[in-house]
Amino acid sequence: MAHSENAEHSAAPRTVSLGGSEVDSVVRAANVLLRVAAQSVAEVEDVVTTPQLRVLVLIANRGPQNPGAVAVELGVHPSNATRTCDRLVQAGLIERGEDPQDRRLSKLVLTAKGTKLVEQVMSHRREAIAAVLEHLPEQARKSLAEAMNAFVNASGETETEDGRFALALHR
Repeated sequence: MAHSENAEHSAAPRTVSLGGSEVDSVVRAANVLLRVAAQSVAEVEDVVTTPQLRVLVLIANRGPQNPGAVAVELGVHPSNATRTCDRLVQAGLIERGEDPQDRRLSKLVLTAKGTKLVEQVMSHRREAIAAVLEHLPEQARKSLAEAMNAFVNASGETETEDGRFALALHR
């Protein structure tokens, strides 16, 4: 959310109690979703670290990236991003190639192995969510989907590309 939007939201009088059942329900649901995300990360932690997974999801979502863009996205010094990417290259999860527009720059692209790992993580997350939804009657699932869409729209947020939390790829 943009800073000015955030300021607008906080300036309006709050009509929802922070300790109310509505907030408590959403927090409990968020905990379930975070647990799903954490379990899928744990599933691949013997292959990649969390920062490495973030790089893989970033490339899967946005396409080829240069190391500088990776550093910005991770919020780290470029040398740290380069080391992270070097490890992913050594693991065969990404490849480094030339940028066709500027041969001085390198572009990082997913390999088939990297694509498979990202798809595995996202598939695990979708399957875990589907397993929970199967316990709900059809009308409750529809109502939940409508409520979740309304929640996303009310937040003004876009989908995350942070591999720790992304529940789907959006290309």
